[in-house]
Amino acid sequence: MTFVLDASVALSWLLEDAAGRDGPYAFGILKALRTGDTQCSVPVVWGLEVANVVARCESKAHVTEAQSEAYLEMLRELAVQIDIVSAGQSLAQTLQLARRYHLSAYDASYLELALRLSCPLATLDANLRRAAEKAGVRRFKPA
Repeated sequence: MTFVLDASVALSWLLEDAAGRDGPYAFGILKALRTGDTQCSVPVVWGLEVANVVARCESKAHVTEAQSEAYLEMLRELAVQIDIVSAGQSLAQTLQLARRYHLSAYDASYLELALRLSCPLATLDANLRRAAEKAGVRRFKPA
């Protein structure tokens, strides 16, 4: 199965305390990705979002560089497919979705990808989750 992975879920794997009550959901997604029969797609902005949060967490001493490197290595081992088409959608479909659902363009890029691929979305972001529901995008549910 393929789904769209929002950075909020992936970052919760680094910042376990940030996952809070959503921890079981987030770690269920990680487990599903490690099984091999599940893969995810992400818009091109995903890597920048992850790198930005990792850098901020290191600068605030929430994680060490060694922890960050181990986390990034773990991400490299997962079946994450970067969708390069999403960059071309940013001034058209993504902007329209951002306007319609009052999302940032970054968050709208996840919704655009889920709609285009007709697949579920995994997110911990409440605004993105509500927008996805309104747009008819299912929430990814790990087994």
